[in-house]
Amino acid sequence: MNTMSVNVEPVRSATTVARARGSTRDVLGGLQRPIAAEDADTVVLVVSELVTNAPRHGGGTCTLDLTAHPDGIEVTVHDHSPQAPRMRTPDLNDGTGGFGWPMVNRLARTTAVTRQAAGGKTVSTILAR
Repeated sequence: MNTMSVNVEPVRSATTVARARGSTRDVLGGLQRPIAAEDADTVVLVVSELVTNAPRHGGGTCTLDLTAHPDGIEVTVHDHSPQAPRMRTPDLNDGTGGFGWPMVNRLARTTAVTRQAAGGKTVSTILAR
């Protein structure tokens, strides 16, 4: 099992998200048992979405953990907000979003949100390998 943690600074520019995507591709590319290119693209898309939204909605920094399991890749993001992501009607006019969490739930085999006793939350997903 391979694991990797990346501390992600607040997303003030695309650089932070690009760094998280690049780190994810590096980890996936270094796995002893390779992951299919399409599955890797899905993992990177979910990382991008979760890392973008954690600081936006959770304030401050977040931490990204990737864990390779025999049958899947676990993406875990920890942030400082106790508020869970929620399903909402996507905003087609004003650009306020609403597309990301439904997309993550469609792409992932499982999703879970856990509130932490010390504050904040952990969003975990398992994606196909």
